[in-house]
Amino acid sequence: MGGVKDYMNGKVAANRDQIEYHVEKILELIGEDTGREGLLETPARVTRMYEEIFGGYSIDPREALGVTFDESHEELVIVKDIVYYSQCEHHMAPFFGKVHIGYIPSGRIAGLSKLARLVEAVSRRLQVQERITAQIADIMTEVLNPHGVMVVVEGEHLCMCARGVKKPGSKTVTMATRGTFREDAAARAEFLALIKE
Repeated sequence: MGGVKDYMNGKVAANRDQIEYHVEKILELIGEDTGREGLLETPARVTRMYEEIFGGYSIDPREALGVTFDESHEELVIVKDIVYYSQCEHHMAPFFGKVHIGYIPSGRIAGLSKLARLVEAVSRRLQVQERITAQIADIMTEVLNPHGVMVVVEGEHLCMCARGVKKPGSKTVTMATRGTFREDAAARAEFLALIKE
């Protein structure tokens, strides 16, 4: 899962001709001349972009965590500032930001890069930020069975910045807590303090 090709969406590739056709029709319907030089390859380019940005549909997020390991470490583990890009399911406009994940293992750990892969698998599809946050926490809980998981996601949404209320620079922050983090205010506070450093 190291590069762009790892995220290619098989469903998009299988329907490439139909997607290109419909992108061309959308261009015509908004009043563009699809025969002009700048747009000749646009339907194909948009389709290739869809293969990449919707590549999460071809990945089982649980498998993104890969092989887990027995480990007696039972203290807080944090991977912060994981950059993500996604597409709002309401307007198909991009949103992006950072994900911070913390968990307290209970005998199993995941490779640190696997947490970033989990973020990719969940975010590279039509999404809402709240669901991304909950899915990461739920999958971590299901696969690793840790004492607790906490996920904080920051996002800037183009559907809010570039259209509608037009408020660029505004950020949305969502949080999900499971296990120890749900019950223990001190554990939540420790996590939040560490991701701010």
